[in-house]
Amino acid sequence: MLAHKSFKLGEFKLSSGGTSDYYIDCRTTTLDARGSQLTGQVFVDEIRKHGWKAQAIGGLTMGADPIVVAVSVISGEFNGFLVRKAEKLHGTGQRIEGFRRKGAKVVIVDDVCTTGGSTVQAIEAAREFGFEVVGVICLVERQEAGGRPSVERAASPAPFVSIFTAKDVRSEHVLQNDETNEFAAISTTCELCGQPAVTYHPRSRCKEHKI
Repeated sequence: MLAHKSFKLGEFKLSSGGTSDYYIDCRTTTLDARGSQLTGQVFVDEIRKHGWKAQAIGGLTMGADPIVVAVSVISGEFNGFLVRKAEKLHGTGQRIEGFRRKGAKVVIVDDVCTTGGSTVQAIEAAREFGFEVVGVICLVERQEAGGRPSVERAASPAPFVSIFTAKDVRSEHVLQNDETNEFAAISTTCELCGQPAVTYHPRSRCKEHKI
């Protein structure tokens, strides 16, 4: 779904100031109805696999927002909090919104890690508030941007893991768009939505998702 909905080839300017021949907008997947369910489940599975006894998950707005909500809803266990990019200048003036229990163990989440700046901001804000960061997860890591060392330093001693790399998503995108690998599907369903599939190689896809 990330390869189908979120990955684009072209010439793009990144928030870091650099340029790239591809762009990944995870929000088109994490805000999709089915994509939200899958996102929540994969993050919950990752947290449980590592044995992180967290009370909440959160991250910097707005890339982390749909992930936080999806994980909270799917798990029925992990509370959610959002980190503002700066403290608001009215009301309570707080930077952390949602779950606010000092000393609680939390997991920091992000959609894409490029230079790692947004992830590091969330980690620092969470610790400044009084949370104990026990793990950090991003949905897609752009390895060529070299953000991992910065995130690992900020997160230490908590581990940093990525669910997918940009290379994974790009490879899947190429497979999905390789018309030479398209064959008629027989008695199978789309692995994205469960509708009858019209292709089964290299992926089982329905008419809508075969592109």
